[in-house]
Amino acid sequence: MGRSRNPRRRSAAVEAVVEPVDGGLAELVPDPDRGRAWTLLIDGAPQSHVDLDDPAYLSFEYQRRLGHVIDLAAPPGRPLHAVHLGGGALTLARYVAATRPRSTQQVVERDAELVQLVRRELPLDPNARIRVRSVDAREGLAKVPDGWADLIVSDVFSGARTPAHLTSVEFLDEVLRALKPSGVYAANLADGPPLAHLRGQIATAAGRFGELALIADAAVLRGKRFGNAVLVASGLPLPVAELTRRAASDPHPARVEHGRRLTDFTGGALPVTDAAAVASPAPPPSVFR
Repeated sequence: MGRSRNPRRRSAAVEAVVEPVDGGLAELVPDPDRGRAWTLLIDGAPQSHVDLDDPAYLSFEYQRRLGHVIDLAAPPGRPLHAVHLGGGALTLARYVAATRPRSTQQVVERDAELVQLVRRELPLDPNARIRVRSVDAREGLAKVPDGWADLIVSDVFSGARTPAHLTSVEFLDEVLRALKPSGVYAANLADGPPLAHLRGQIATAAGRFGELALIADAAVLRGKRFGNAVLVASGLPLPVAELTRRAASDPHPARVEHGRRLTDFTGGALPVTDAAAVASPAPPPSVFR
């Protein structure tokens, strides 16, 4: 038989893997253009994309933006102590392991059945120092030692919504406890017009961190459509210029808001407390069509 012109193109015989998990119906759908790549969907909502041959490849827009944060969290190649709240297909943990060898990582993913599915169908590199805990994100974060983490990434969705207890100042107090003084916190947020949730999350983080930046599509920032925004926070100055350059050069360019412009964007929103917290808004059905 002759060789395919694209050796990375997947054979048509490979089929999707569909299984019920704690959070709904999980689907692992093969990527037709990349040899050993898969997209994870939960109840039809895309969650993660993984290329087992190239774990440094990030397909989803928001994951590319989080990848920029990871790249700039420390000098290139330096190992990190990283905590991932929300695991999905473990895309970002694999990315850290590939781009920063010898990193030590903790992943907190509540859905134990999803973890089992991903480990079976998309096995981790056995040399990657990644520990996965199947508990609630805030419960798992509470087990991280004080000042342990260089990086904490929050990417937790239940039914396409961020749970309320991961949106409050009390939650961020726990993040700060687990972070090193030089550490970086990054959160994947989702919102649409009138952006009340996003504005509230920025105000909440501003009360706990000295430096903030927001990476998002311009249409999302203008309240024109529902989408993702990556909030980056630290006690030390952030590499805003380099984040801006990288976000602008992505296949789907994004803007970076910082300083006075970001303060103005909040529009007087107040910090969120546990007592008043609500889950992020559900995306409109059209988002996943």
